[in-house]
Amino acid sequence: MPKPPPGPQMWDARYGAAEFAYGTAPNDFIAAQAGALPPGGPVLCLAAGEGRNAVFLAERGHPVTGVDLSAVGLAKAQRLAAERGVVVTTQVADLAEYYLGHRRWAGIVSVFCHLPPPLRVDVHRRVVEALAPGGVLLLEAYRPAQLEHGTGGPPARPMLYPLAEVQAELTGLEWALAREVEREVHEGEFHNGLSAVIQLVGRKPG
Repeated sequence: MPKPPPGPQMWDARYGAAEFAYGTAPNDFIAAQAGALPPGGPVLCLAAGEGRNAVFLAERGHPVTGVDLSAVGLAKAQRLAAERGVVVTTQVADLAEYYLGHRRWAGIVSVFCHLPPPLRVDVHRRVVEALAPGGVLLLEAYRPAQLEHGTGGPPARPMLYPLAEVQAELTGLEWALAREVEREVHEGEFHNGLSAVIQLVGRKPG
């Protein structure tokens, strides 16, 4: 039987150290693709953790909401936002229960938000519903080939994201970018080295 995904206790422990587990700089893919988001529109960051991507997007003028299982991580996100002089709204919630909204967001960001397949399918369906017309999804995640690298991400294949399956789960978006990439990821201790990822930039028509 597959193991359940890590719960808030694991993430609270990871984020409980003084340093930032994944650093304070934004994910490289998000930094490169942030211009695809509608300017100034509200953005939802899934699995926001310690807030590095949420704060970066707030610095670009977006009203940002970050949702995560870990209250400890989101407290650090608030600290980082205060240090950078921006405001980020944070909500402690499980994505299995969190209401993403209906046609609400100009952008949704999912960076290494690894969910078990049934929940992943459901969340991705709700992502499409929650994007406003013209809204954009930015997603980077480890794919199954990451098991050959061992440089970060879940150690179990079901928790990794095959490109074709993820695209099918996000039916309703138009793809500006959908690719498998091997790239160097250096984001603190837990994401460090050559990595096999998928990268998606999807736009909701309208």
